[in-house]
Amino acid sequence: MNAEMTRLLSDADRALGQLDGATTVLPNPDLFVAMYVRHEAVLSYQIEGTRSTLGDVLEFEAGEGPRVVQRVKDVEEGVNYVKAMNHGLRRLEKLPLSLRLIREIHEKLLTGVRGGQRDPGNFRRTQNWLGPAGCGLADATFVPPPPQGMGELLRNLEDFFQDRELLPVLIQCGLAHAQFETIHPFLDGNGRVGRLLVTLLLCERQALRRPLLYLSHYLRAHRAQYYDRLDAIRSDGDWEGWLKFFLRGVYEVSLMATDTARSILNMREEHRQKLAHNANGTRLLDRLFERPMVTVRMAQDYLGCAYGTANTLIRGLERMGLLEEISGQQRNRRYRYKPYLALFERQALEVARADEDAETPTTGSKDH
Repeated sequence: MNAEMTRLLSDADRALGQLDGATTVLPNPDLFVAMYVRHEAVLSYQIEGTRSTLGDVLEFEAGEGPRVVQRVKDVEEGVNYVKAMNHGLRRLEKLPLSLRLIREIHEKLLTGVRGGQRDPGNFRRTQNWLGPAGCGLADATFVPPPPQGMGELLRNLEDFFQDRELLPVLIQCGLAHAQFETIHPFLDGNGRVGRLLVTLLLCERQALRRPLLYLSHYLRAHRAQYYDRLDAIRSDGDWEGWLKFFLRGVYEVSLMATDTARSILNMREEHRQKLAHNANGTRLLDRLFERPMVTVRMAQDYLGCAYGTANTLIRGLERMGLLEEISGQQRNRRYRYKPYLALFERQALEVARADEDAETPTTGSKDH
């Protein structure tokens, strides 16, 4: 804990506190959380090479999923991520962060999607390794511990989760994530579970009242450095270099999420002013902050009004520039809450640009 580490920890703690405080001024923070979890799901899977977008996930959940089979698989994985996060948060109300909960989260992540045949919900009983696609054990860039000795390592990690006195919570989160990835206890899905662990640990410790810290944005933008920092722990014992990288990520992501929360608050007030004399419009607007994809039929069902009334309302919101038609059809048209989604899409674009500039990682890219 030298001067640089202390400063980075202080900055990250302060930024995390600002994020936690920012959600208290949102009229319905759970709506913001619902969207943010979906945004994180997409970025977490994009780290591992999927091409689905936030719009794909939202359309899929609305029953209007993409038509391309491969894209559907990608989207289903993103939807599973949302289910896994929500399951973990519910279970934390009765169960501490534990190996049992980790297995439950893993099962939610992999059931019914690619990797679903790789023993969801169970720790591996065979050796795995990391390296370029198609490499053998002899050519692996990293070989996790063998399954025979893994049980003790996992029990030690579980004890570390539950030690509330040893270290500052952010330091503990960083160490726990790196150790989990190094043990690599599942045949597939270790990266996704490891990223979820950070948020769940912060929520369990009440460092965050709602699950709003997601590092996938930062880790994808610095993907090569992320793998290099983990490898430096394994080869050189450089825990400090990893922790400094991790704390910078917490700081950057917290500031970004706080800015997004404030932008959402300002946007909501501006758009409510436009609809001040339209009760149905105001009700639908609040719904759009949770589900920003809508059809006339969906609006009709939600508002409990006539189809013609819902259609007139949707067309009015389109003229205001709040909704954008995306299906290109004359019937069963679909609309998106354009200004709201633009806040999240801007972040995704920034990450994509960083991806293009970053060096492709040569390690940690493939489970075997």
